[in-house]
Amino acid sequence: MYEELKLGSSGEDVIILQEKLKRLGFYNAVINGVFGLSTEVGVKAFQGSVGLVDDGIVTSEVWDALNNETDVKIATISVFPNLSLGSSGSYVRDLQTKLRALLFYSGDVTGEFDADTEIAVKRFQLNNEITANGIVNNTTWNLINSFYGNLNSCVLEGEDNNSEEEDDGFYIVKEGDTLYAIARRFNTSVDAIKSVNNLSSNTLQIGQRLKIPTDATDNYFSYTVQKGDSLSVLAQRYNTTVNAIKGLNNLVSDLIIVGQTLKIPTSNTSTSIDYVVKSGDTMYAIARRFNTSVDTIKSLNNLSSNTLQIGQVLKIPTSAGVNYITYIVKNGDTLYAIARRYDKTVNEIKNLNNLTSDILQIGQSLKIPL
Repeated sequence: MYEELKLGSSGEDVIILQEKLKRLGFYNAVINGVFGLSTEVGVKAFQGSVGLVDDGIVTSEVWDALNNETDVKIATISVFPNLSLGSSGSYVRDLQTKLRALLFYSGDVTGEFDADTEIAVKRFQLNNEITANGIVNNTTWNLINSFYGNLNSCVLEGEDNNSEEEDDGFYIVKEGDTLYAIARRFNTSVDAIKSVNNLSSNTLQIGQRLKIPTDATDNYFSYTVQKGDSLSVLAQRYNTTVNAIKGLNNLVSDLIIVGQTLKIPTSNTSTSIDYVVKSGDTMYAIARRFNTSVDTIKSLNNLSSNTLQIGQVLKIPTSAGVNYITYIVKNGDTLYAIARRYDKTVNEIKNLNNLTSDILQIGQSLKIPL
């Protein structure tokens, strides 16, 4: 017999409650055994779905309804060893396998907790609003295992019902589904699904018919976060918004990590300019000069390596309607030096930026005409 639970309760029964609610799609936070506001919201949503008074209190009647809907009988929260940079073994292999399935890790499953694994862990922690320290403790383990279980459930069920779920662009919500897991499965974002379905919350109902955005993967390129980057800087550089980047990447905060891979939204009407490779040019230098990424240039030019030839013509991506790139003034820069670097004139740069003198400030943002 389970205890009556309400806001402020804690213990094993709360863990069981959270697991039941998560499997039913009414709880998306960390399973921690503490009956907080997220748990109360989930309880109220479940009560409303089965015709009970939605007061957020888990009575015997609510327990009976939960038990009828899901078979979680005991707390299955598990104890795993803490892992961090330098760890190795089968648990690290298991961690890498699950993070790879959840699209946070793209490296090889080696069983060695290296820098790439640490970055993947931090990305997962950031996306799920837990301490992003790269250390896999019990809280991180249980959250990973929960999402991994939901993902497997989606894949297994989808194999038998593809015609029902995907042919017409709709998906039928099943037990254990969450918006996060569905977004991961279809390589879209939670915000995109909510927007196209006019949803105001993340709560789902079993049997609910969701429209899945069909063009969510068409209009973005991948960008690897560099030192000094921020979402606002990237949004300005690529003529988009912070919210657009966060939505496409399922980010819940503005924090990003060096080495993290982000999807950057682009316009359907993206264009490019031609650039002739000069002596001393490298892929990295060209990408940096035009505020893009090496991978984006390689993809646009169908290149398989970073090797360049003097005189080679490269297509450099730009957004339609945008006839300039953004440059941040550094120590030692002058208008003459910048103009020479980009094969422009001083007057062209001054006119585009409405400058009345040649004086620059370190950190100043300049538009450089293409």
